[in-house]
Amino acid sequence: MNQPRKVDLKPEGGLSILWDDGHRAIFGGRSLRLACRCALCKDEWTGERRQDPSVVAPDVAVRAFKPVGRYGLSLHFSDGHNTGIFTFNRLRGICECEACRAGRVP
Repeated sequence: MNQPRKVDLKPEGGLSILWDDGHRAIFGGRSLRLACRCALCKDEWTGERRQDPSVVAPDVAVRAFKPVGRYGLSLHFSDGHNTGIFTFNRLRGICECEACRAGRVP
């Protein structure tokens, strides 16, 4: 299981996670907001997106986070959204760095 050693808010509103294997992932606030899978953003039964990406501001930021058990984070965004839980496995899976993208199966 992927476990973070350290999680920090970035000044520009993103999130930095240093993983237990030494990898550092940097996420933009908007990309995390669009990746939310809570029931407000994604239909629980059909999986259909409920969130309209065009209404998510380009400068939406992560303002705070708190741990959820030993498996994830609850993120609080500048647009008031705060209902999603991002598991550590999901966060590691959506890492946007070149090395992670190269190893990702399309």
